[in-house]
Amino acid sequence: MPFADIIGHDHAKTLLRSAILQNRLAHAYLFHGDDRIGKRLLALRLAQTLLCETVSDGRQPDACGTCRACQQVDARTHPDFLVIEPDQEMANPQIKIESIRDIEHQMIYRPLIGNRKICLIDEADRMTIGAANALLKTLEEPPDHSLFILVSSRPYALPATIRSRCQALRLTAPAQTQVEAAVILKRELPPADAHFLALLSDGQLGRALECDLEQARTSQKEFAAIFSAKGLQSFSTVLAAAEALAKGDRGPEAFDWLLRWLRDILLIAVGAGSDHILNLDQRAGMQALAAHINIDDLLDLISDLEKMERQAHRNLNVQIALETILLRVRQLLTPPGTADRSR
Repeated sequence: MPFADIIGHDHAKTLLRSAILQNRLAHAYLFHGDDRIGKRLLALRLAQTLLCETVSDGRQPDACGTCRACQQVDARTHPDFLVIEPDQEMANPQIKIESIRDIEHQMIYRPLIGNRKICLIDEADRMTIGAANALLKTLEEPPDHSLFILVSSRPYALPATIRSRCQALRLTAPAQTQVEAAVILKRELPPADAHFLALLSDGQLGRALECDLEQARTSQKEFAAIFSAKGLQSFSTVLAAAEALAKGDRGPEAFDWLLRWLRDILLIAVGAGSDHILNLDQRAGMQALAAHINIDDLLDLISDLEKMERQAHRNLNVQIALETILLRVRQLLTPPGTADRSR
């Protein structure tokens, strides 16, 4: 059944099923949480459940997934299911007011087939101010037969007036074991690779299912070499690495792998188990580093790196940022009393 193929989100599914049974669905929902954790899929499954042509078990409302209506929702061809999403052809994808006005015009009419007309607004936080204001008018006086489902990874970017007129459901990433099990089942990968992808994706199931495993393993080895004692042995190697990464437009990737590497050292330093360490093959070397590292300095470095990672797509001089952070890593990981003559 469609709801059953959603990994995690059990609380949200229970709430939605209960609302359907009691005929107490809100007129508008806001599904929010981290990116790639199944928010949009949950919205699609809710739409299928409400429009399904098959009578489901009254105790557990669900869609059959195979009838014409369910297939039409999947294909976005159901006349009572409308989808709005940002225009990906734009440099800065947005949802414009014209899209909202078009949906408003369609939503005022009675459903053609089912009992409801459902509108899914994906990445709702990308609405322009004009689009948000237009939607607000509809949310204030929604047609009785309408259901709006807004999906967002950045709910704080939505106007407070929009958020206040939606019933918010915060979705969290599935447990690591759930992601691993899904990867093993859907991608038919061995447990070790599934474990690696679950950690790499930070619980983002969509990312774990789509990630190129071979490419990820290759990048892991490449960046491990850059962050190794040999890679950081002199100023010249650090500056050369920063320049090469910046010119190759790999700054965000470098920040991400460095952040994971430093977190692994932190986990080892505080005695965490192996289940949470991504670069497990480097554990011995990391243990040697963790033995003398100052944890407060490491936490400060991780915090600064997270800020740089968020700014990597903005007006940040990536090469200078990489040089700065790699030199700080080099200094932090140099054992006390070690002579630093490699210039």
